[in-house]
Amino acid sequence: MAVSGHDHEADPEAVKRHPALFRAVRRRRNPPLRRTDITVTDEAAVRRAVKAAALGNAMEWFDFGIYSYLAVTIGHVFFPAGNDTVQLLSSFATFAVSFLVRPIGGMVFGPMGDRIGRKKVLALTMIMMAIGTFSIGLIPSYATIGFWSPALLILFRLVQGFSTGGEYGGASTFIAEYAPDKRRGWFGSFLEFGTLAGYVGASGLVVALTLLLSADQMDAWAWRLPFLVAGPLGLVGLYLRLRLDETPAFQHLEDRSAHAASEAASSVETTAKGDLTAIFRNHWRTLILCICLVGAYNITDYMLLSYMPTYLTDQLGYDDTHGLLILLCTMVLLMLIINQVGRLSDRFGRKPLLMAGMLGFLVLSVPSFLLVRLGGLVAVPAGMLMLGLSLVCLLGTMSAALPALFPTQVRYGSLSVGYNLSASLFGGTTPLVITALISAAGTDMMPAYYAMAAALVGVVAVACMKETAQRPLEGSPPSVETPEEAARLVESQSPDPRF
Repeated sequence: MAVSGHDHEADPEAVKRHPALFRAVRRRRNPPLRRTDITVTDEAAVRRAVKAAALGNAMEWFDFGIYSYLAVTIGHVFFPAGNDTVQLLSSFATFAVSFLVRPIGGMVFGPMGDRIGRKKVLALTMIMMAIGTFSIGLIPSYATIGFWSPALLILFRLVQGFSTGGEYGGASTFIAEYAPDKRRGWFGSFLEFGTLAGYVGASGLVVALTLLLSADQMDAWAWRLPFLVAGPLGLVGLYLRLRLDETPAFQHLEDRSAHAASEAASSVETTAKGDLTAIFRNHWRTLILCICLVGAYNITDYMLLSYMPTYLTDQLGYDDTHGLLILLCTMVLLMLIINQVGRLSDRFGRKPLLMAGMLGFLVLSVPSFLLVRLGGLVAVPAGMLMLGLSLVCLLGTMSAALPALFPTQVRYGSLSVGYNLSASLFGGTTPLVITALISAAGTDMMPAYYAMAAALVGVVAVACMKETAQRPLEGSPPSVETPEEAARLVESQSPDPRF
């Protein structure tokens, strides 16, 4: 009689003859939950974790935004005078440099976060991001130090890109592991609220400076101000992150590794090394799914939030400030509804919300761009809003959906690798690819077709993923909000008494 395999592999006659023995084997393989296994979250601690993670994300996108919106000025300051187009291309090339090192940052910081803890690595990425951005604001111009000016710009962009590689994967993992299972979407949506806040802060500051100051003042000194703001912001973020405890899921993993008393615990200990090769070897299918989801989401995200002002200016002839103001209003509206989208994903599931966003881009991209091309006070905002509402379905859901794809022991590493590979290949290249496509095809509808192609990949990826709403994260115990909820969960697992 073999009882070592699963029940369906055992002899049915043997199961009938020895029911108690097979019940014992089943219980040993899947022990019932005890009250001590269940994490009861502390609402105040969850809110602190969300604030600290979201501020880092806001800072990352604040930096991204100011660099995008000040690209022309940065071209004038850091590159030799002569051809404006060459200066702008040099500025965008320097911008793209940070995307080249993002996957390397993800491969270094991600596994490190699985090995030494989420909190320490997130504090390290925060301080590196702040130093990189702040330092750009201090670099002398090309006119002052010549070649060293662009060389230093590239160096600090590399520091920014490298640190950013560990930011999103860590921040979304941190929130997901702190939040109770039934409200992970709601708390996760604050991470992307931070993204929009960073963008709004950056575009708002650039619009204000552009309206208040002359072009000469902007080139001379005012462009430095948004970069210097990153210094104090970074210190606040670092303070918030250092005050946090490690996530309950990581603590639970460490406890199991420390008490390596059973076969299961020792296997956790070996996989918790944060081994990069193990991620590619054991989780490659999920990694591909993650890259497809993030690629579709990033192309549509960057198209709307970073390329759109350029499109409105270059293709449709709006002045710079007008294009930014329209985008600013769209983003403020998305900020008002993003948390409700997170709440809906907790109630109805991640897949319906993600599918709605992907189908929105698939069906509405062409009508949206036709409206934007019409111009006017109603058509342009209406077109932007259609794209914005599709995007917010992805923004409000993705930060809860992505961490749940991977088990706890490799979550930070796998997500950092998948997210940053995809962001580098598809996100950062979006403005460049769209500009090239418009030039090659001779039609300004190419952004719509590119978004549709991305959304099609996204539809397939969403169809292939598992629903994870209201369920414990893989490799972690259930996480609930109250002791009463924990007691009910334990009760529901216990067998009915027989009289």
